Amino acid sequence: MPIEFRGVFAGPLKDLTIAAPAGAIIGVVGVKNAGVAELLKLACGLLEPEQGEVRAGPQRRYLAVGDSVNLAPADVLALDQTLATQDALVRTRTVTGLDRLRRAGTTVLLASHEERLLETLCDEVWWLDNGEVAAKGDPQQTLAQYRRFVADQVRGWGETILPRLAPSARRGDGRAEVVSLETLGANGQPTIVWRSGEYVSVRATIRFHEAVAEPVIGMLIRTRIGFEVYGTNTDLEHVPVGARKAGETVTVVFQFLCDLCPQAYTLTLASHDPDGAVHDWIDDAIAITVADERGTPGVANLRAKVTVTAAP
Repeated sequence: MPIEFRGVFAGPLKDLTIAAPAGAIIGVVGVKNAGVAELLKLACGLLEPEQGEVRAGPQRRYLAVGDSVNLAPADVLALDQTLATQDALVRTRTVTGLDRLRRAGTTVLLASHEERLLETLCDEVWWLDNGEVAAKGDPQQTLAQYRRFVADQVRGWGETILPRLAPSARRGDGRAEVVSLETLGANGQPTIVWRSGEYVSVRATIRFHEAVAEPVIGMLIRTRIGFEVYGTNTDLEHVPVGARKAGETVTVVFQFLCDLCPQAYTLTLASHDPDGAVHDWIDDAIAITVADERGTPGVANLRAKVTVTAAP
C-alpha cells in the first residue's frame, strides 16, 4: 500500500505533501534537524502530525540504529540509519530482504548517509532541507544536488573558524619569523575549508629580526599522512622579496586554483636564504580541508573530459 503525507506539520516539517507508491524503496537524506527522523516516525505512526494527515496501511514498522533488522512483511518499513552499525553479513542479507519486500508491495523508507547504498538500492531519493522537500527523484541526480549543498555548507562553515598556527615542528636561526599565516577562499575571506576548483590564496606575514639580503618565502601542501602534494616559493616564481632590514615586515600571497581532491591537508611555510639556510620553518602549521560535491580518489583533481566514440 502506498504512503501519503498531506500538508503535514511536525517538528521541523512544514506543510509536507509527498507520496511514495507501494513496492518502492525511497531513500531519505538531509542534515541534522532537516526533518528526516520525524518523517520516518510519522510514516510508522510513532509520531502524530500537528497538522495534516499521513495515510498508510495498518502494518507499519520503524527500525532505528542498533535495532535488530526485522524484515517481516509490512505495509510500510522505515529504517533510520539502521544499517550503520551492522556487519557485512547482516547488511547483505538486509539488502536482499528489502528487495523481496519491495516486490511484495512494501513501501520502504531508508534514511542513510551511505550514498552508494542509496544509489544502488533506491527507486527514488527525497532530500529534506529545513523541513521541506528540497529535491526528489532519480537517486544519482538528487544525491548530486545534496552533495553540492553539503559542500557549500561545509565551505561556509570553514569561514567561521579562523586558521590558527599549530605547527608540528619549528626550526630556524631566528633571523626572520612567520608571524601570521592565513588560507583564503575565492571571496578573499579566511577559511579552513577550500572548495575543489576555486581560486584560493595563502597569505603569510614575515617579520625580519635581522637584516637578510635575499630572503626566499616558500609554501608546501601535504596530505595528512605527510605526502607532499605541491610546493613553491618566491624564487621559483621569480618574484624577489628584496633585501630586508631588521624590524621590517612583508606580506606574501600565493594564489592558485585549488585542483585538489576532497580530503584533509596541511600547510607548511618557511623563510630561508637561497642556499637553504632557514630563518623560520613551520611544519604543518595550518590544517585545511578540501570539500567537493563528489568524492574523487587521489590528491590531484585533474578534471578529465571523457568522450566515448563507437567503433566503426
